[in-house]
Amino acid sequence: MGRFEGKVAVVTGAGAGIGKACALAIAREGGRVVVADIDASAVIACTEQIGAEAGQALALAMDIADAEAVAGLFETAERHFGGVDLLVNNASAMHLTPRDRAIVDLDLAVWDQTMATNLRGTLLCCRQAIPRMIARGGGAIVNMSSCQGLSGDTALTSYAASKAAMNMLSASLATQYGHAQIRCNAVAPGLIMTERLQAKLDERMQWHLRRHQLLPRVGRPEDVAALVAFLLSDDAAFITGQVVRIDGGMLAHVPTYADGGNSRVPRAADDTAEAARC
Repeated sequence: MGRFEGKVAVVTGAGAGIGKACALAIAREGGRVVVADIDASAVIACTEQIGAEAGQALALAMDIADAEAVAGLFETAERHFGGVDLLVNNASAMHLTPRDRAIVDLDLAVWDQTMATNLRGTLLCCRQAIPRMIARGGGAIVNMSSCQGLSGDTALTSYAASKAAMNMLSASLATQYGHAQIRCNAVAPGLIMTERLQAKLDERMQWHLRRHQLLPRVGRPEDVAALVAFLLSDDAAFITGQVVRIDGGMLAHVPTYADGGNSRVPRAADDTAEAARC
C-alpha cells in the first residue's frame, strides 16, 4: 500500500511543472487527487496521465484568486471523494513575473494581482481545507514558497514579498491548528528547471544561477514532488511549521563561493574562464 491510500488531496497549479509532479507523486502512492489549474487543457492532460497509471483524479479548471471558485473546488472534492486530507498550494501568478520590477518601477497592478493569487489564493484554499480536515481527524498542508522569499533580489519584488508572507502564513496555520492534528509546512525551491522556466531563462542566466549551487545539476520538478510527498505523509508526522529549502545549496554558502573563494574543490576550467569575463 502507498502512503496516501484512502487520502484525498487537492493540488493547485497542477497543470504543469512542480504542481503536476506533486499530483502524480500523490496518485502513484494511492491518493485520490483533485487536479486544479487555471489552464483547462493542462488539468485534463494531467488527470488523463494519472488515470493511465491506474490512479484516481478529477480535473477542475479554476482561478484561486476567485473566492467562489475556491469554495467550488473544495465542495467538488468533498462531493466526489468524500472530503479533503491533503492540500498542496502550488498555484502562482508566474505570468506576471516579467513585469515584476524593482520597487520604484513596479506597476501596483502587478503587486495587487500577485498578492491576490499567490497569497490571498493560498489563504482562501487553506480556509476551505481546514474545516474539512478537522472533520476527518486532521490533515497536512504544503505551501509552495520560494528561495525568492528568503533573499533579496533586484526585481521580482511582488513575487518575493508574497512568498515571504506565505512562510509566515504557514507558521501561523501550523500554530493555530496543530492541536486539531493539522500540519502545515512551506517548501522553498531554488532553481527547478520546469518547461516554463527553461523557455524563459537564457543560457547565461542559467549559468549564473548554477554557479551558486553546491550541487552540480539543476533541480527537477520530481525533486520537489518527493519532498512534498514526504511532508504530506505520516513519515513527517512530527514536522510542522517549517520552511524547507530545496535549492541544491544555493542559499547555504558564503558570498565568495561562486567566485571560487574558500573552495577546496577546483572549479572546471570553463567555469573559471567564464568567471574571469564577468
